[in-house]
Formats: sequence, C-alpha cells, structure tokens
Amino acid sequence: MEFEEIVHRCFRCGYCKFTDDYQDFNCPSYAKFGLDTYAAGGRMWLINAWLNNEIKTSEHYAEILYSCVTCGNCEKHCVFTFKDDLLNIFEAAKAELVSEGLIPPPVRDYFKAININGNPYKEPQDERGKWAEEIGIQTFSDQEYLFYVGDVGSYDERGKKMTRFVGNLLVEAGLSIGILGNEESSDGNDVKALGETWLFKQLAEDNISKFKKKGVKKIITLDPHAYNAFTQEYPDLGGNFEVWHYTQILTMLIKDKKITLSEYKVPVTYHDPCYLGRHNGVYEAPRDVLKGIPGLELIEMNRNRENAFCCGGGGGNFFTDILGLGEESPNRIRVREALDTGADIIAVACPMCSKMLDDAVKAEGLEERIKVQDIAEIVNAAK
Repeated sequence: MEFEEIVHRCFRCGYCKFTDDYQDFNCPSYAKFGLDTYAAGGRMWLINAWLNNEIKTSEHYAEILYSCVTCGNCEKHCVFTFKDDLLNIFEAAKAELVSEGLIPPPVRDYFKAININGNPYKEPQDERGKWAEEIGIQTFSDQEYLFYVGDVGSYDERGKKMTRFVGNLLVEAGLSIGILGNEESSDGNDVKALGETWLFKQLAEDNISKFKKKGVKKIITLDPHAYNAFTQEYPDLGGNFEVWHYTQILTMLIKDKKITLSEYKVPVTYHDPCYLGRHNGVYEAPRDVLKGIPGLELIEMNRNRENAFCCGGGGGNFFTDILGLGEESPNRIRVREALDTGADIIAVACPMCSKMLDDAVKAEGLEERIKVQDIAEIVNAAK
C-alpha cells in the first residue's frame, strides 16, 4: 500500500480530533460514534494492524475507513511531520479495498452510477444542463469563463436552485460565461476520495481533454469539491487552468460595482465548506461578499475557518451516507451550533453543505427559527 512506511509512526495522541484551542472535538465521525476507532489516530492504528495481518479485511473495517468525510481537520491539527499525508493514507487504504472488491454496497453503487450513467443520480446526460433553460446562459464556445456546475448543482433540486441563483448573478453582471450542458462530466473529486483512483484518472483526463479542445482557460466552479479537483489534482495530469470559486468572482463583481446591493438587515452566520476552507484556504471571499451587503450582520460560529465543523457530506458521504442519521450526525450538530449564534440564516457556499444543513434544520424541527441559504441567494435578496 502506498504510504505504508508512514502509518506506524502515529501513536494516537489524539490532537487530530480537536480544534486549535482543544475545547471541542472536531472530527465528524468521532463526534457521531464517540470511539477513537473512528478518529484519524484510530484509523491509523487499524490500518497498521491490517498491514501487519493482525486484523483481516471485514465489513466493519471497511465501514470505519469509509466513515471518514475527508474534512481535513486531522491534517490541520496533527502535530507530526506526516500530517499532510493523513488523508492520502486513508485514501490509499480505501484504494486497497477497491482493488479487492471489498467496499460497502453504497460505495459500490456510487461508483457504478458514475461509471454507467456519468452521475450518481442515474439521470440522463441530456438532463444535466436543463437548469439553465430559463436563464439564457449559452453553451461554451469562446466565452471568457466556463461555468462548471457539477453533479449536485445539475441534478439535485436544491442544488439546481443554487445554480440558478449563481448563474443569474453572473449573467446580470455582464460576465462572459458559458456552460458545457449535456457535455459536462463529473469532476471526480469524491470518486478519488473514496479510493477509486482509476475511475478518477479517467474522469480527470477526459475533462482535461475536453476543456483544452474547447479552448477553456478560466473556470468558475459552483462546488468547492470541483474547485479542489481542478486546483489540487488536475495540474498533475496536465490540466492547468485558472480556477475560481463563484464567491471569489462575486467579491470582484461587487467591488467593481457590477453588482449593486441595497440594505438588507438580517443576522447571518457562515458555514465554511471543508473543500473551500481547510483544503484550499479560501476563507475570506465568502465573508467579503456577506460583509459587502449593507445592514447584514455577520455572526461567526464558535468553530469557524480552520476550526469549522464539517456538515458530514464530504468524502462521498453525501451520496453513500455511511455516517447515517441521528441527533449526533454532523449536520445536526452544526445546525444547533448555528442556532446558538442567534442568526436567522445559515449562509453556505457549497451545494452539498446546503442540502446537508437544510435536511438537518428539518430533522431538528427548526424550520421556523433558522433557514439555510446560499450566498448567491442572499445577494439576490439584497439587490
């Protein structure tokens, strides 16, 4: 297994579970199950035991590995030099299970849907761009930017709502953008996180070839997961593009007066998506958009930026739901934390976070007290 020479160096000190101030447990799967086995240190010990043939591959071993939502908290708070390879180690261990064909059924079904249908929703490819029919965004030809939407923004109902808000803002601001529509393919970020490295490489190389053939130079992403794939993974495969998350573009458009905002008095708290924040260091652009709205009060949750608590949808869990439901599910914990701020709105910048947190609001019975809105939706309300 790749990185196996590193695994034994972890002695399960437990720093990886915490926030910077050691006041909160910040590993989502540990918070859900309450066992060290489900934290990064526990996984390292299990993987080491598996490598040494002290334990055998089993359904439970696979479930523990796949309960990781790749939030990256362990990498930020581990105190050892191998910290930057923790998620790589977990990915490599999952890749071994993939090669053995010993993966949980929901993971298997996710790979199958991507392989056969091109998306995890098993929807027809010609449905992918239908969200844009009422907006007037053209198919990409020679526009300045490709607006890459991704699976959730193309097929999930809440995701499509978010996509329309973002698309409308970009069009109304006069930005030169185009979409791939039914030619768009999965970015592969969560495929890789789940250990299917061959399928990821195939998706990435196909996308890179397609982008280059169409003359794409600049990309705006809706989804932080796509942003991560395009900025962190594609360059190693020859895909070097200028990539922005849409909140970075909105910040520039507001600064240049391409989007004018009116007073909108509302208390808002912002949830940092892991793949935008911890994985890529984009913390301020979403906040700058919110701060640019006159009258809006931005209230931070106790856990924010590098210490933000994950919604539980990363690492493919949005589709596989290995973590499951319950009061201690990460999304419900996060919604209760947001409620404590006194905010009326949880602002999000990721379609997966949007769906996860909205489901949690309903599960907590808080529909009358707090709502989840995408940053573009909030900007639209302030116009």
